[in-house]
Amino acid sequence: MPKMKTRKAAAKRFKQTGTGKYLHNRAGARHILTKKSSKRKRRLGQSTEISPSENARIRAALPYGL
Repeated sequence: MPKMKTRKAAAKRFKQTGTGKYLHNRAGARHILTKKSSKRKRRLGQSTEISPSENARIRAALPYGL
């Protein structure tokens, strides 16, 4: 049986924690930053855990983890 391929787009966008959870970067931190508060911009710079509903899709896209 051949090896399963990793979805390279997913591999570039997600990071795996030591406990096996996946982190992603928040959307909205690239442009039109003048109208956003400093607090909001700070929060956008932090990674956050993926939602439970997306878990199965991400695991399928990354069969060998990261």
